[in-house]
Amino acid sequence: MGAELLVPAQAGADDVVLSWEGEDVLAVRLPQLSDSLDHILAAMERRHGMPLADLDRKAKQEAVRLLEARGAFAVRHGVETVAGALGVSRFTVYNYLNRETALSREKPAKAE
Repeated sequence: MGAELLVPAQAGADDVVLSWEGEDVLAVRLPQLSDSLDHILAAMERRHGMPLADLDRKAKQEAVRLLEARGAFAVRHGVETVAGALGVSRFTVYNYLNRETALSREKPAKAE
């Protein structure tokens, strides 16, 4: 995800300091969310073995679902960034998101 490892003495207020048996041993500086989105998209491309834009529609819908679960659309310009990576319009990304919302609402109704 692009995190940076530091010695505890270099940790800032926003960093996460990890302790082992009461002693600070490592600090982790998390990237800005927008940087994380780029890392997530790159990891998805590596996992698929191809650019996300080359995926079929179903795979792109699944990618949007996973990205939503990871908070990708809470990032400023997240929809635009994802749309660019998938080779689709923002409108298409919103349609995929709306589709997932509709499907998740139907599942509890089917369980009854």
